Amino acid sequence: MSQITSSTSEKIILGIDPGTRFLGYGLIKITKEKVTILQYGVLNLTKYTTQGAKFLKIHERVLGILEEFLPDEIAIESPFFGKNVQSMLKLGRVQGMVMSLAFSKGIPISEYEPKKIKQSVTGNGNSSKEQVAKMVEIIGNIKLDAKLFDATDALGIAICHHFHNNNLTSTLKGTKKGWGAFVNENPLRVK
Repeated sequence: MSQITSSTSEKIILGIDPGTRFLGYGLIKITKEKVTILQYGVLNLTKYTTQGAKFLKIHERVLGILEEFLPDEIAIESPFFGKNVQSMLKLGRVQGMVMSLAFSKGIPISEYEPKKIKQSVTGNGNSSKEQVAKMVEIIGNIKLDAKLFDATDALGIAICHHFHNNNLTSTLKGTKKGWGAFVNENPLRVK
């Protein structure tokens, strides 16, 4: 699989919102600066009683997505500090599994903190899941199932990656300049 750069016409990005109860995924296609939502969904892992069964299901589904859609890049939500150490360890294992699958297919993977994802998609790092879902609908020009928050979060992760990777956060305002250009043009406004 060859890497597609921002100067070519098309790129597919897979966003993953990892979890041990629900794993969200979302695929977007970038054609020039247009974002098209290809597929999204939630893997419900609550019916599996062992960690082994959950991990096997995650492995099978993510591998199937990689083989079907051949994404050029993968973006995943990075670990965040929580009070429950056991939950964090389990989440880290899921993230590691997804990363391992990406590396085995030669697909680059990037991690983004939850606040950075929300900031990129909505302009507010403290946005609710509903606000992220609504902005994903606007950016993708599609009506989504708002109840699938893990999936809309995954789409948000993919969109965040697109914005950061291509410095296109301002394309929603109709300009082709990005944050880098803003910083260079307004050094006193950025601290």
